Amino acid sequence: MAHKFGLVSFVGRPNAGKSTLLNRLVGTKLAIVSDKPQTTRTRIHGVRNYPDAQVVFVDTPGIHRPLHRMNVQMVDAAVEAMRDVDVVGLVVDASEPQGKGDKYVADLVAAIEPPVIMILNKVDQMRKTRLLPMIDQLGREGRFAEIVPISAATGENVDRLEHVILSRLPEGEARYPSDYLTDRPERFFAAEIVREQILRATRDEIPFASAVVVDRFDEASDKRGLLRLFCTIVVDRESQKAIVLGRGGEMIKRIGTAAREELERFFATRVYLDLHVRVASEWREDERVLGEIGLGKTE
Repeated sequence: MAHKFGLVSFVGRPNAGKSTLLNRLVGTKLAIVSDKPQTTRTRIHGVRNYPDAQVVFVDTPGIHRPLHRMNVQMVDAAVEAMRDVDVVGLVVDASEPQGKGDKYVADLVAAIEPPVIMILNKVDQMRKTRLLPMIDQLGREGRFAEIVPISAATGENVDRLEHVILSRLPEGEARYPSDYLTDRPERFFAAEIVREQILRATRDEIPFASAVVVDRFDEASDKRGLLRLFCTIVVDRESQKAIVLGRGGEMIKRIGTAAREELERFFATRVYLDLHVRVASEWREDERVLGEIGLGKTE
């Protein structure tokens, strides 16, 4: 059997489960996951090697109505990820009623050249009696190359999705070494792991108005094997800074402890984590700050 190689982009609305699917397919946690919309802010590539294929899976930000320059660039990254790929997977939360935003994304992918697989995610959260009519209706529309119901969280039917994807890929030799996993540097994952804990510990506007910048990344080179990380949490306003710090520093301590434990699991070494909070008014409109968090124009 001829070897295959291809790029597969996952696109869709926020909270559809694209990041959970990427993590399951590559077999490790590359994309942070939370119940907050717009968790993913940039594209993340994950490489998976099969016996007769190498696949680059691409996680993308959820497509939504942008209110800030940051969000404009997030949506641009998602739309750009639909070009120059071999397959596009439109990930939809099948457990929720479909609205205008879902129709907008569906119309968007209908105009692209690569084959589009409709991935009905979160089927574990819905009655199967609702699923079959949904698949039948989508099939009659004839807009998608395949329709595959899955649960990225439980793994249900993901093997079927992989089979469908592989059947659509062109022949080609592997372009990356067998141990290559992602195009993102370690500093990116350090920042994302800290941000994930902010998302989990805070609510209201904080998850959307905060970012993490890695100021120093000192790799473990001494006998103690200690990775030293110095990070800044950026927020919009002084009131948000007070929330992130918490009374007597309780909140930032909680965030730091949870982040350090996750960082130690990810990097498989002991970690010293130093966190500070900085106010940068309207940072989501500031190209310099966006560049610091990997969302600049060159992204």
